[in-house]
Amino acid sequence: MEVINCISQIKDMYTDCLSNTSNTEVLMQRLVDSQSQRAPSALIPPSVNIESEYLINTSAPSSSCQSSHSSFDENIKSSFRNSASPRESLTSSISEKVLLMSSEQQSSVVQPLLTDLYQISMAYAYWKPNKHQELATFDLYFRKNPFGGEYTLFAGLDECLKFVRDYKFHPSDIEYLRASLPSYIEPEFYDYLSTLNMNDIKIYAVPEGTVVFPRLPLMRIEGPVIKTQLIETTLLTLVNYASLVATNAARFRSAIGADKTLLEFGLRRAQGPDGGLSASKYCYLGGFDGTSNVLAGKLYGIPIKGTHAHAYVNSYESMNDLSQKDLCDRITGERRPFSDLCLQYLNEIGPTLKILPEETNKGELAAFISYAIAFPTNFLALVDTYDVLKSGVPNFLAVARALHECNYQAVGLRIDSGDLAYLSLEVRAKFHEISKKLNLPYMEHFTIVASNDINEDTLVSLEKQGHSIDSFGIGTHLVTCQKQPALGCVYKLVELAGSPRIKVSQDIEKVTIPGRKNLYRLYGHDGKALCDVLTKIDEPPPETAVRMLSRHPFSEQKRAYVTPTSVRNLYNLYWADGEMKYSLPTLKQIRTYVREQIDELRKDHKRDLNPTPYKVSVTDDLFQFMHKLWMKSVPIGELE
Repeated sequence: MEVINCISQIKDMYTDCLSNTSNTEVLMQRLVDSQSQRAPSALIPPSVNIESEYLINTSAPSSSCQSSHSSFDENIKSSFRNSASPRESLTSSISEKVLLMSSEQQSSVVQPLLTDLYQISMAYAYWKPNKHQELATFDLYFRKNPFGGEYTLFAGLDECLKFVRDYKFHPSDIEYLRASLPSYIEPEFYDYLSTLNMNDIKIYAVPEGTVVFPRLPLMRIEGPVIKTQLIETTLLTLVNYASLVATNAARFRSAIGADKTLLEFGLRRAQGPDGGLSASKYCYLGGFDGTSNVLAGKLYGIPIKGTHAHAYVNSYESMNDLSQKDLCDRITGERRPFSDLCLQYLNEIGPTLKILPEETNKGELAAFISYAIAFPTNFLALVDTYDVLKSGVPNFLAVARALHECNYQAVGLRIDSGDLAYLSLEVRAKFHEISKKLNLPYMEHFTIVASNDINEDTLVSLEKQGHSIDSFGIGTHLVTCQKQPALGCVYKLVELAGSPRIKVSQDIEKVTIPGRKNLYRLYGHDGKALCDVLTKIDEPPPETAVRMLSRHPFSEQKRAYVTPTSVRNLYNLYWADGEMKYSLPTLKQIRTYVREQIDELRKDHKRDLNPTPYKVSVTDDLFQFMHKLWMKSVPIGELE
């Protein structure tokens, strides 16, 4: 069979590539031809597992179904009828190693010129009086949790570290700056920029995926002021949206529970191609199970999912449009009259569903038959093109019964419009009726997928109403962060040349916490997080089972004693001396860590209505130090 021969050739190609360096380089170049490699060092690409069974397409039998059947070997001879659940067909298992673009590579858009003009202007202003080598410390943080909630997920750290690692002005960048900046700027400044790297800065950060809160420095950047200033805008760009959309995804997950499948379908609605890729990556980090974005699957190893569109159903007008009507039996290899079987079973199940077979749209039935022939092991049909209950569901069940006759098992259906709660319950009831009539228990558990402009409030409402949906495809409101389009991270100077700096404001939220600081999370006896505490850099850390005073950063009367059962230092040194100092977990590992982090919060911090604010505190020493500097920095007025 041609398809099987193709699979064999693919296996040989990858085997050769894995054993031959030059071939591997050629393959990698083909796989990453749309990306730009900025790192000077060689990178080892990860691998992804794809089930080879799904690469074999029985939809186009050769002249002999038997020849196709013989290639399947003995491992598939057990009937698909015995599968525990149709959801199993959505799960990939280990078979073929396929090289992916390395996760250490970064979009060519992320480069030194991806910044605001005033960063370059300040760099020159620092350089001209020889102030540029003064050591500075900046804090990157946000002021308010998004979406009316009381927690945020920190995301984007890996991209920040890649940016710092690869930081270099290219000759074309320097030429552009020469042409754009004032002509009186000395040539030596451009010479300085051309040799600039980030080898002498340090980056301390909380681990990616950590639950964080307002005013906590997510990253602490130390180094020459010119360098720490130049990377501000890009770091904010890489953290702001990543953290926002990851938090949005986590809230969607919390709204619907851990037992449902969440799929990100937002590429077509995202803010451009880079926004679409970032959304897919960070929605997966935040708790989604897969994406429709094929490139994101290739680049990040995210499971890719999808069915078909209404256009596919509309492309068939009648059964006469079917050019292929047979399907090879999965076990025997015998060619079966599949379209005739579908019509036969439509007539048989009609009375049970209380519909007449002629009521269903035959163009829709033809489309389902065609799609089932193409994907007999992954048949999941979109059933709302005409009428969900009177046409889509009966047609789906007829095709599913015919697939069973040929020793395949359908997966389920998708609903993209209408009252999702009501329709899902009605559809599940029909599954129950048919499974009893046909004595096929697995049919009661067909997967029901829902889409249709779903947002967080929709999920909360569905949970309250009751529904029978197993999986949700969510796009627009997820990737565009409908409730709040920006997180509002800021990047503030807190120390220069060993001297603490504070920004004062009549708006208390905009007053900064000065100096270099450490960050600790304190836990209670139940394992839940009690509060986060900021300390001065030279203070001893909080101790387990030792009572301490924690204070609100700005409100003198808000204070409390806390005796932690355990204490966690949230900062790691990730970058120093021009190299990574702390290994980064995989995207999948971060995703697991996110769920553990959210589980550490009390339920009242996570509820959707009026959640309890989480306590962010400072030690008494830091409180006194901060308020003394604050008072010193505010001029004393004079009344006349």
